[in-house]
Amino acid sequence: MPQVHVSINGRSYLIACDDGEEAHLSELAASLDARVQQLAVSVGQAGDPRLLVMAGLMMTDELSAIQAKFAERDAEIERLKAELAVTAEALAKNEDRVAQILNGTAARIEGIAARLAAA
Repeated sequence: MPQVHVSINGRSYLIACDDGEEAHLSELAASLDARVQQLAVSVGQAGDPRLLVMAGLMMTDELSAIQAKFAERDAEIERLKAELAVTAEALAKNEDRVAQILNGTAARIEGIAARLAAA
């Protein structure tokens, strides 16, 4: 199992990961380190554990907001699917009605044509 050296707030950690995940893990660690560095600048060095907890809470808050947006989008998709089903049903009924009208019109035209041919 590969291991990656990551640095968070100036401290190095050796983290194990699955094969092929090394680059992704390094990117995640860099993102977390950037958050921790931003917090350290804004609140001062409050200690690694506290900074990590604060960064984790901020990232979890962002994740929660994204999940809420996904839930809203999913609900909107379901609403649109239901609306589409109703519209498709109405369209099918209209197509049937148009077909009936065309069949009736064709029958009348054939009747007129037959009378003209007989005259």
